[in-house]
Amino acid sequence: MHPLIQHIQKLTSSPEIAGDTILSFFETKTFKKKDVLQEEDKRCLSYFFVVKGCLRLFFTDHNGAEQTQQFALENWWMTDLNAFRSGRKSAYTIQALEATEVLTITATNYELILAEFPVMEKYFRIVYERAYAASLLRIQMISRMPKPEFYELFQSKYPEFLQRIPQKVLASFLGFTPEYLSELRKNLVKGK
Repeated sequence: MHPLIQHIQKLTSSPEIAGDTILSFFETKTFKKKDVLQEEDKRCLSYFFVVKGCLRLFFTDHNGAEQTQQFALENWWMTDLNAFRSGRKSAYTIQALEATEVLTITATNYELILAEFPVMEKYFRIVYERAYAASLLRIQMISRMPKPEFYELFQSKYPEFLQRIPQKVLASFLGFTPEYLSELRKNLVKGK
């Protein structure tokens, strides 16, 4: 069974899903490491479901530094949702951090799939609720926790990221400099 259909069934507890019909709304695409799927300041035409690999969403600040806002591993979704839904230019770039396979859906097909399959309305509501909760938790952790505690909590909750995300990219996501993250990792290893 396709990973997307498994994911829909898992989140919605709906055992009977028209998998082939749902998959017909999507296109499969593959990207090499460092390929850009969506450019900042270009129209956002796709919503990506990660079948295999890892994506990141980032913007470039006024100093030219990349600020990573989100990651997406297998069974995660990624787009600039505001730009996707409105057809406007994206405020973000989406890049493959590994060789990646995704399912893409256009805004038109997204609207059609929601209208035709009520289970997809439920599925995306759950996806959005989880993503919103994760965003709030990240903001709270960045704002309230001392950096070493924040890193240790992140490390315990998401160990797979530490193996797959380059240190410079991870540092930008955590709000650290790469040098600080390197020093923090060294100190944590020494302390054990």
